[in-house]
Amino acid sequence: MSIWEAFDRISKKTDSNGKIEYIIAGLGNPGVAYENTRHNAGFITVGRLEEKLGFKANRHKFRSLCGEVTISGKRCLVIKPETFMNLSGEAVAQAADFYDIAPENIIVIFDDISLDPGRMRIRRKGSAGGHNGIKSIIASLGSDEFPRIKIGVGAKPHKDQDLADWVLSHFTDDEMKKVTECADNAVKALEYIVAGNVDKAMNEFNAG
Repeated sequence: MSIWEAFDRISKKTDSNGKIEYIIAGLGNPGVAYENTRHNAGFITVGRLEEKLGFKANRHKFRSLCGEVTISGKRCLVIKPETFMNLSGEAVAQAADFYDIAPENIIVIFDDISLDPGRMRIRRKGSAGGHNGIKSIIASLGSDEFPRIKIGVGAKPHKDQDLADWVLSHFTDDEMKKVTECADNAVKALEYIVAGNVDKAMNEFNAG
């Protein structure tokens, strides 16, 4: 049995009436203009999660596009905040308050310019590291103790280039292929994290 077959067998067991136990938030900016930009690595990963597990995050709630799916026997709310990146915390906090989800059960997926495209880093908790979306979530939750999956999008090529312009730029075709492969690995890592095996996810998938 392949890893994907085993993963699908665990993850596709759904119970529409199950209590939400985890929130998975993929960060990005809404709108066609921002599709496949570096800052939307979280949205891209949610897209791969939808494809692999056969659900849609398409309901408008909590200032987000939302969907539900079961991963590792746990019912998860998957959200793509529609607040724009810098206010991501408002959407995440609304969902967390509604379902009474602790920060430790909120998994955030976002772009990281310190990693090359195709590389990924998982952390159990930590500071914002200069990322405005994470800064907003920490402020809204009053905690930085939530696991996160960082998707590499590459450093700006010129030190004097505006950072906002860089993260809002589109991936090249080659970069997009690497980021999509990375997103697939992030989907696999989610199964471990939701099962409570953050260390296993870190050991298997963290960039060197």
